[in-house]
Amino acid sequence: MWEYTETVKEHYKNPKNVGSIENADAIGEAGALACGDALKLYLKIENNIVVDAKFQTFGCGSAVASSSILTEMIIGKSLDEVEKITNKDIIEKLGGLPPEKTHCSVMGREALEDALNNYRGYKIGDNSTDKIICNCYSVTESAIREAVEHGAKTVKEVSDLTYAGSACGRCKGAIQKIIDSVIPKPVIKENELTPVQFAIKVNTVIETKILPELVKDNGGIELVDIKGKDVYVRLKGTCSSCPNSTATLKSFVEKKLKELIDNEITIFEA
Repeated sequence: MWEYTETVKEHYKNPKNVGSIENADAIGEAGALACGDALKLYLKIENNIVVDAKFQTFGCGSAVASSSILTEMIIGKSLDEVEKITNKDIIEKLGGLPPEKTHCSVMGREALEDALNNYRGYKIGDNSTDKIICNCYSVTESAIREAVEHGAKTVKEVSDLTYAGSACGRCKGAIQKIIDSVIPKPVIKENELTPVQFAIKVNTVIETKILPELVKDNGGIELVDIKGKDVYVRLKGTCSSCPNSTATLKSFVEKKLKELIDNEITIFEA
């Protein structure tokens, strides 16, 4: 069972600004009835100030609460201020929403954006570079890219922030491609070892090239940790109590690892 804040409950039970505005200066829509949630937002604008806002929504209590509080947030604000409102602002104003209901705040933000675009004479699709990826909720490529740039790393996280892919799911492949294009994959240079390969090679050199030499003097060594090119080892046997242990690490162990693996390796005693 989801937990809702008192603010969410209040706006669900007693929603503010429900209805429509005759001769509205801007109308924005988000969601789709076929997918379960839909929102229509009406704005009255005078001298670049939102003087009235009303909404009609079909959806759950979180959708009603998000829409209700959004209208309160924008009435009396300039268009520049309204444009900066994000779905996270809506969630914070509600005192929080369950993660499964984040999309309700996203729907409010998308309806607001659509209304502002409508007021300025812009229509989704006019710009060929901003194509719709999720047809169920009319989520554009730029909206998905923005979600990824703000921290979404998986299709589910993008869906939580934008609602894209949460209905029929046919656009999930396209969403993943956008994620991959925004988040660069680590480039491994030719002949460069991956972190796992590097660790295996370090351990192999320690066990086959370094340990046998230390054992000759009743000493020993074990690999403890690797952080980047920093290698942490523990000396054992006579080596652990040897007053020249630091020299052994630097002049023999580190030198051998640099010689056989990577000249940037630095050895540390754990």
